[in-house]
Amino acid sequence: MSTRFRVSLQTKILGLVLTLIIGIIIILAGIFAFWEKQDTEEKMGQLALQAATTLSFMPTIKEAFNREDPSKIIQPIALSIQEEVGAEFVVVGNQDSVRYAHPDSWKIGERMVGGDNARALKSGEYYISKAEGTLGPSLRGKAPIISEDGEIIGIVSVGFLIKDINSAIWAKLADIAEISVVVLLVGTAGSYVLARSIRKDTLGLEPYQISSLYRDREAVLSSVREGIIAIDHAGKVKMINQSAMKILNIQTDTENKPINEVFPNTQMLRVLHSGLQEKDQEMILKDRVIIVNRTPILEGEEVVGVVASFRDKTEVREMVNALSEVKRYSEDLRSQTHEFTNKMYVLLGLLQLGNYKEAVDLIESEFETTQSQNRILSDQIDDETVQAILLGKISKASEQKINFSIDPDSSLEIIPPHINRSKLVTILGNLIDNAFEAVEGQSVKEVDFFATDVGNEIVFEVTDSGPGISESVMPYLFMRGFSTKQGEQRGFGLANVNEIVKELGGTLEISEPDTNGTIFSIFLPKKGGGLS
Repeated sequence: MSTRFRVSLQTKILGLVLTLIIGIIIILAGIFAFWEKQDTEEKMGQLALQAATTLSFMPTIKEAFNREDPSKIIQPIALSIQEEVGAEFVVVGNQDSVRYAHPDSWKIGERMVGGDNARALKSGEYYISKAEGTLGPSLRGKAPIISEDGEIIGIVSVGFLIKDINSAIWAKLADIAEISVVVLLVGTAGSYVLARSIRKDTLGLEPYQISSLYRDREAVLSSVREGIIAIDHAGKVKMINQSAMKILNIQTDTENKPINEVFPNTQMLRVLHSGLQEKDQEMILKDRVIIVNRTPILEGEEVVGVVASFRDKTEVREMVNALSEVKRYSEDLRSQTHEFTNKMYVLLGLLQLGNYKEAVDLIESEFETTQSQNRILSDQIDDETVQAILLGKISKASEQKINFSIDPDSSLEIIPPHINRSKLVTILGNLIDNAFEAVEGQSVKEVDFFATDVGNEIVFEVTDSGPGISESVMPYLFMRGFSTKQGEQRGFGLANVNEIVKELGGTLEISEPDTNGTIFSIFLPKKGGGLS
């Protein structure tokens, strides 16, 4: 809608209330006028009929008909009755409708007009009629004058002019109009106060502005990847976006539900009571690490609700792990370069000293070792990511004087797409690095790697010749931040591996070989369907 045709909320309310009040007043006034007209005509007609009947029964009136000039007796009586009942006229006529009494004395002796005397003069009826006489349209009460012998000798007509009746009705309507004006003024003032109160509740915004803000809010909430949820002062959910429902795995309507039923272990109620903002708080939710921000909603100085935004840390963690692995690979490449350089120096020294046989033996030894490992990698392991990981670890093991071997029975096709490459890097990289650390300081430094995808699962096994894992350490092995080694930023590798394996729907097992050491076994399903 164009802004030129937008009407303010206050104008709409005023217009609606005034229209309703005026419409109701007009309808009620019309109904009242109709009822009042009927009631007034009925009362005036009855009054006219009673006055006419009373006059027709007066003996003096009947006796006057036997005199030579009845008007002398009847006219004063008729005028007195007319004044007493407030009628417009009291007319008395003989059986031929010739007037014996009339408010205008000069009309005495003339015939009565209106044509409504027949029922009284011929049938002796008492009735009320409407007719137009010499004074105008009027409401009349008609009564026959009957002699002592039962003969109809005349007629009495008492009337009220229609215009006078209408004037009385309009006078009453004028009173109603005064009351209506007061009601209209009160309604106007009330609607003005109501409009101001509504504008205060809507922060001065017009309805079209509120609807625009609502559409914008819905669009923003649907577009952001962070989960957003808001509660009121009673701790009940008032708003939740699609991202929040996805992260919390909610399928049903949550409006007006207690927050603890929707968001387990939330601390929003704590912020609701304290009124203090909390930023970047880390918490575990359904095996996921999420980062939460909680902000109180204030109305003046009063806390009326809390809004929380939260995001899954898994993606961030995966990216950090991937970058960490890239850093490790660069270090492995540096180690490989350093090791290769050292061997080249040894080979050069042997050649310069003329020890050709030892030089050839060194070359053949390195060639055989490299050929054996490369044959397994190229012929039996098809996945390029796993090949790259193992090549890097072979170089690192060579520099650290660790005998790192790939089981000749290993076989692995391309990893299914549902196993993310960065997750694979985190699993294998951490397991092999932990094995390298486990054999440090040991007289025998051996680490074996085995992989197979025979059956419905992909199996990785890393075996080391280290001292093994004590029973006291085992319960804390996958706890984030726990490590038996000294140093900063430790205790996250196995925790990350365990979380990713669970996320992929797999299992991680720890066992001991026949000799000293530890075997870490990873079982990952070939088909997706891990934890959501």
